Amino acid sequence: MKSRAFGQTGVSLPIIGQGTWEMQHDTQPEVALRHGIDLGMTHIDTAELYGSGAVERIVGKAIAGRRHDLYLVSKVIPSNASAKGTLAACERSLRALATDYLDLYLLHWPGSHPLEETFEAFERLQARGHIRAYGVSNFDVDDLREATALVGASRIACNQVYYQPGERAIEQHVLPACEAMGIPVVAYSPLGNGRMPPPSTQAGRALATIAASRDVSVQQVALRFVVRHAHVFAIPKASTVAHVSDNAAAGDWALSDDEIMALEAACPPPSKTPGIPML
Repeated sequence: MKSRAFGQTGVSLPIIGQGTWEMQHDTQPEVALRHGIDLGMTHIDTAELYGSGAVERIVGKAIAGRRHDLYLVSKVIPSNASAKGTLAACERSLRALATDYLDLYLLHWPGSHPLEETFEAFERLQARGHIRAYGVSNFDVDDLREATALVGASRIACNQVYYQPGERAIEQHVLPACEAMGIPVVAYSPLGNGRMPPPSTQAGRALATIAASRDVSVQQVALRFVVRHAHVFAIPKASTVAHVSDNAAAGDWALSDDEIMALEAACPPPSKTPGIPML
């Protein structure tokens, strides 16, 4: 599994990690997560929102005895992101995950509580040793400017956003802004959560053609396309050992320049973007 520097955090992370959205519905989620860890997918992302805490508890069981080998991330929902609410939410997440610290804590998306309050709580959590870094999720360019005006770009560990071959809206403004600020992008649902380009479309055919020529899966091609940028990491969710293995296999090869050009032409970004896409 290839790794790269995670922005200005001083940490190097695998380019492909593990997402956990809706994992509470899976049959053997702990087995899948542990298999991913064995294959080098040590960046594990979760959130208090997922299954109303159920997924954090699943992750806690899966990582028992291996916590210090991991980069563990969780998120606070906006309705809890007041100064006091953020502190309480983090405490709940730590209990659910059976750990005494998070490597990274994110605001799940912009909300009604002042960002200054949320960041104040993040700073307090960091001072206490409960989190090692903090960042944001689903932030557009204006949101990022507000965040960096408050604490500086170096304090924002990442911006986690929806990004897959069939949804390239972030490439218009958000991705360039993050690159300029030195803020890594973490792509959630990089396999589209069922919304990948259908095989009958030009984009679907392009993905399938490259997959066939390389004897890999379409999903691997999609993951490689997402992480072609030097500042982008992907956190696909997988519910089976076979799917986890396939995701991990995308971490040790790269698309050629010609293949990237073909996919960019077949999967064009939208001409206009009303706002940052979210799932």
